[in-house]
Amino acid sequence: MSQDTASAGTAAGSSLTVRDNRTGTEYEIPITDGAIRASDLGKIKTEGDEPGVAVYDPGFTNTASCRSAVTYIDGDKGILEYRGYPIEQLAEKSNFLEVAYLLIHGELPTKNEYETWQHEITFHTFVHENVKDLMQAFRYDAHPMGMLLSGVGGLSTFYPEARNIFDTEARHLQIVRMIAKMPTLGAWAFRHAQGKPYIYPDNELGYAENFLAMLFKMSEPKFVADERLVKALEVLFILHADHEQNCSANAVRSVGSSQVDPYSAVSAGIAALYGPLHGGANEAVLRMLRRIGSKDKVPEFIEGVKEGKERLMGFGHRVYKNYDPRATIIKKACDDVFAVTGVNPLLEIAVELEKIALEDEYFVSRKLYPNVDFYSGLIYEALQFPPEMFTVLFAIPRTAGWLAQWLELVDDKDQKIARPKQIYTGDRTLDFTPREQRWA
Repeated sequence: MSQDTASAGTAAGSSLTVRDNRTGTEYEIPITDGAIRASDLGKIKTEGDEPGVAVYDPGFTNTASCRSAVTYIDGDKGILEYRGYPIEQLAEKSNFLEVAYLLIHGELPTKNEYETWQHEITFHTFVHENVKDLMQAFRYDAHPMGMLLSGVGGLSTFYPEARNIFDTEARHLQIVRMIAKMPTLGAWAFRHAQGKPYIYPDNELGYAENFLAMLFKMSEPKFVADERLVKALEVLFILHADHEQNCSANAVRSVGSSQVDPYSAVSAGIAALYGPLHGGANEAVLRMLRRIGSKDKVPEFIEGVKEGKERLMGFGHRVYKNYDPRATIIKKACDDVFAVTGVNPLLEIAVELEKIALEDEYFVSRKLYPNVDFYSGLIYEALQFPPEMFTVLFAIPRTAGWLAQWLELVDDKDQKIARPKQIYTGDRTLDFTPREQRWA
């Protein structure tokens, strides 16, 4: 039996031996960080001029597309860390701008670094007046995410130097601009739908408070937000800042692999988040809770889920097979928000639903635990956001994570332009018939 070694010098125990039963050939494939290279599988072929074995993996359920040091997730243990720091500690002790700095730069800022970062972000919150004209050109009922998508994509035309993605100074400036301007664009999309005048940023306010001011300021000379609401929004922003290689992060990396400017790459992330399977889950939770109607109808709903007649929204996750750590933090944040706004009547239904589901063997055996979307929609609604704004509130903080992923992509020498293989299933070598004959 012949043997082909895919890589010389593979240490014992750190390789995978694959036998091709078509030819009887064995291949030794190196295992690095628990993964093998797909290109090594490509060396497995029956004849020299035929294509090698490819991996068929719709949805990338078990395919690593990159090496990353941004976010760590252990779904079985319910662990989420940004750059090694537990999400619980960041949500309790940090603020969004500090977390954004951590994601972008890879380490927590010194006092001087933070003050410079905060000043840069604050200084760049204003947008060009032509962007305002662009936003105002949308229909009165335009979806805020569509407006945000267009606004961010349009920024690439205002800053043509953004195409110089290997210029570190130009790159940093675009990152600052995007993190700074996202709340402005998001708030203007919100005001547009309500027919209210756009509010300009207030450089005397912090990041989250400034966003609230642009959303809700009316005729008062100075907008003052309740500190509890500001803190809750900061926590929500931190929890949504990044989440490893999800659909939108993958979109940013895939589009970014063409070496396009970061505004265009982030627009791809916004477009991916726009989809209901990614960014619309918390809205689906609210619809479910309203359909249940009252606490006493929860057991009936649970039975409907078991029988396949109902869908349990906000439970389970593609990654987490344990309690989503973000859900625990958001559940605590609900108390602070509802202390200001009053309790959302749907909360009682949500709490009862969670209690029953966590005790029911049907859900426990399937590892269906509450995820971040189960409670976030209740907070957004309490803050008087319409459901179509929920995804915008997701996109604003996620911009920091998208940019951290994009930066990593640009600096990664292993990365190439995204170009997946396909398994062709169509016809071959057909003879073309001119239309005069086809239509005769």
